[in-house]
Amino acid sequence: MVETVGKLQAAHRAGRQGTNGRARGTGANGTAVIRAAESAEAQVLRREIDAIGPWFHNLRLPVDGAAGEHAETAPDHPLGDFPSVFWSAFGQAVPDDLTGKSVLDIGCNGGFYSFEMQRRGAARVLGIDHDPVYLRQAEFARERLGLSARDVEFRRLGVYDVDQLAEQFDLVFFMGVLYHLRHPLYALEKVAGLVRCPGGRLVFQTMERGVQETVQVAEDYPFAERGIFYDERFPRMYFVEHRYAGDWTNWWIPNPAATQAMLRSCGLDIVERPCGEVYVCAPKDAVRLWGRTGAAVPADGLARSSD
Repeated sequence: MVETVGKLQAAHRAGRQGTNGRARGTGANGTAVIRAAESAEAQVLRREIDAIGPWFHNLRLPVDGAAGEHAETAPDHPLGDFPSVFWSAFGQAVPDDLTGKSVLDIGCNGGFYSFEMQRRGAARVLGIDHDPVYLRQAEFARERLGLSARDVEFRRLGVYDVDQLAEQFDLVFFMGVLYHLRHPLYALEKVAGLVRCPGGRLVFQTMERGVQETVQVAEDYPFAERGIFYDERFPRMYFVEHRYAGDWTNWWIPNPAATQAMLRSCGLDIVERPCGEVYVCAPKDAVRLWGRTGAAVPADGLARSSD
């Protein structure tokens, strides 16, 4: 499931660039498909959805004047109900009750995770993306969901500029972005600095390739050591000079060992791996547990890193 996300993003980006660019939910000539079961109000909404498509996030938007009826933004998504199906694999790693918490969603796309965090009671939700088309979709969805900018704020901002926010957040989402960056570690360092310490969490995902196994890496190696670099379990980043999965924005793809090493090098502890390619992290010096059963919590409420 997770490994196909990058390929789908590539196909979606190609559609945005005019190759196979028919919006999801539209007919062969680009006009909106009218489903017989849809009301006239739903058909109007579908046309509005298609006009700002194609969408990568499949959202369910309520239809005005039709109680219980909704229209989906990407009903023909190759992964089905995406990202809901993906979210179901790791959503349990995020507390159901986020009352009073602040959330930053980096690379928010159409806003799925931002809206979910607001639904869970977050006091402040900020979604950022460099792409104005995705932000227009997120704002459209926000309006249709009956929310305001005070509930969920969207802002155009690139990942290299996140330090301009000059604040920290209780929960930071940084998913599906790293492998699209020419300077991934530079960006990850900036993102790590936005996670509140103590008590914050980073939910991180990246495409990974190579062997799944890792190896204990020594603190240092002599200059003559070469063998370790032939071990495929050693942290590696694969550089994509041209394209991968048809997408020229795929630049660096780590193996799992490299992902974990980069997170640690940016001052983060990996506290949970709810599913493949997804890591829940906390600042190393103070790892606050979020009420997990069976976890030993010191008197000060902080679980110290063993590193």
